[in-house]
Amino acid sequence: MIDREDIDACVASLRRGGVIVYPTDTVWGIGCDATDSAAVRRVFEIKRRADAKALISLVSDEAMLERWVDDIPEVAFELIEAAVNPMTIVYDHPAGLAPELLAEDGSAAIRVTADPFCCALCRALRKPLVSTSANISGSPAPRSYAQISAEILESADYVALTRREDSRAAKPSTVIKLGSGGLITVIRK
Repeated sequence: MIDREDIDACVASLRRGGVIVYPTDTVWGIGCDATDSAAVRRVFEIKRRADAKALISLVSDEAMLERWVDDIPEVAFELIEAAVNPMTIVYDHPAGLAPELLAEDGSAAIRVTADPFCCALCRALRKPLVSTSANISGSPAPRSYAQISAEILESADYVALTRREDSRAAKPSTVIKLGSGGLITVIRK
């Protein structure tokens, strides 16, 4: 069951340019509106992460993916359908995302999330949502809410109430890059 008040509070913060901490289909994440450059820069600052390392964005479904990526290779849809675990795909032709989210080659990492909370959040925001682990860069990714540092929690404008008691063993998504001619490169298993 999705807590609408929690979704509404997250979205209100995101629309004001805020940064949230929230549960994802992988580990707990730090997020913001993926079209808001100032908010994306703030996520980099909170994580103390070099801005040369691109961040992942979430979308709610394939239709939303098509609005934010031009020229999606057909194999991407096949991979999304076949994925058993969360899988992030790096696309060559993103459209409308904050420039800070793009890699040096202009590509962007986007995941179609199957998580009900994240789907509801993306749909309510009507935009992609930045999703990076809720930790200082170089520290272990928090596999549960209890593992998130006070520094990260205090840096956020809003911390989701959803799934704080969940202690399932979460792990980051697989990341693959789709290259020209159907070449698939695994970036993270």
